[in-house]
Amino acid sequence: MLSFKNLIDIDDLSLKDIEIILENADTFSDVLERDLKKVPALRGKTVLTMFFEPSTRTRNSFELAAKRLGADTVSFAAATSSLRKGEFIIDTIKTMQSMVVDLIIIRHSDSGAVNFISKYIETPIINAGDGKHQHPTQALLDLYTIKKTFGSFKNLKAAIVGDILNSRVARSNIILFNKVGIETTIVTSSILKPENFDYFNVKTATNIEEVLPFVDIIYMLRMQFERQDRKYYPSIKEYNSFLSIDEKRFSLMKENAIIMHPGPVNRGIEISEGLMNIKDESKIKINQQVRNGLAIRMALIYLMCLKQD
Repeated sequence: MLSFKNLIDIDDLSLKDIEIILENADTFSDVLERDLKKVPALRGKTVLTMFFEPSTRTRNSFELAAKRLGADTVSFAAATSSLRKGEFIIDTIKTMQSMVVDLIIIRHSDSGAVNFISKYIETPIINAGDGKHQHPTQALLDLYTIKKTFGSFKNLKAAIVGDILNSRVARSNIILFNKVGIETTIVTSSILKPENFDYFNVKTATNIEEVLPFVDIIYMLRMQFERQDRKYYPSIKEYNSFLSIDEKRFSLMKENAIIMHPGPVNRGIEISEGLMNIKDESKIKINQQVRNGLAIRMALIYLMCLKQD
């Protein structure tokens, strides 16, 4: 049984919680390999998704995960809701809660918004990403991908590369990697590194070539153009010089090292077009991350609904 009611950030997770989630993900990963990719585990339950920020992968992954568990799903569209008429967000969510839903999955463009909402409603909540704060299920699916690749987390080293400043994925992954003992280095420029980052207890580097021969996981972050209020790099060429990976740099990696990315990839910025076209899932785990995300979200939805019974 999980120790938390709401999954708002990685700090909500104990090591036991992480172990339970990953074990259940294994079970649901097996289900997804069957011809009939569905179980009636949550028949009669209702899962509500409320996305106040555009999303394709995460929203579809959560909705498909709920359906594969046999739950009913309701999708809230902020653009066509009473919010456009001036309704307060808490009133909107309380209205939706009154329709007797069992779990609410929320994405919001403001950091801290999901935590704020959780104070006013009783229904359990999963944070599907809030501003620059956190994206806990992305971190869990990334950790699950690492576990399936390496078998354990012992002695692993990871480099998280790129736009740390604007990335909720970076914050979630750093905290989760630290929890399970993965040594982490961030690779970024001074202008893309947040102030007071010492809190995260990570090593730092400014050029991806400094870390490629030594780390097991190369985690390339998406350049967060939509969250940038100014231009952080003078040119793509300048960014490529220090923080991108291409076929040449690919050859510098450790033999068993892997490349990860939360998607969608800005081709030619974080990862070169040529490298993206290499169909080697033993080294480039982006598609596996998507598949593993479905298993992780099935596990979380199942466990959080089960906790209420």
